[in-house]
Amino acid sequence: MKKIFLIIISVITAAFGGAAAMDVKRVRDVESKRQLSEKHLRMFKMMNRWVQIKQDDRSVADYFKRNGYKKIIVYGVHYIGKTLIEELKNTDIEIVCGIDKNDYVLSEKITLINKTDKIPDTDIIVVTAIAEFDKIEDELKQLVNCPIVSLEDILYAL
Repeated sequence: MKKIFLIIISVITAAFGGAAAMDVKRVRDVESKRQLSEKHLRMFKMMNRWVQIKQDDRSVADYFKRNGYKKIIVYGVHYIGKTLIEELKNTDIEIVCGIDKNDYVLSEKITLINKTDKIPDTDIIVVTAIAEFDKIEDELKQLVNCPIVSLEDILYAL
């Protein structure tokens, strides 16, 4: 009888333990999806703002000119970074290089470096990875002596 009782207790404990582990996994999964959703909504709103600026016949280049920035580095050259590079093509703004952890192929002849490489002199670094801006800014502050600005902040300043 004692043996059967121990088996039943073991089964019940395993069932509750497994259910608790699944609940923790489910909570983590939901939280991860919520964070990803918030990131994409923020990016959508930023890109929508960019479209509004273009519809008003203005450009991101206006921000750089108004603030005296002639040489910039683009941090994050995936979709948003490539769009920024394209927008600044044929303007007076020089893109010194792009910084990214991935090896993206850029259609423009722009040097792509990793943040662990020596970062060239520039007037400003524009971070397009807006969801990670605070972390990236903290890392870059240790490496450079120039303004580090989120593209999101630039677009809302226009």
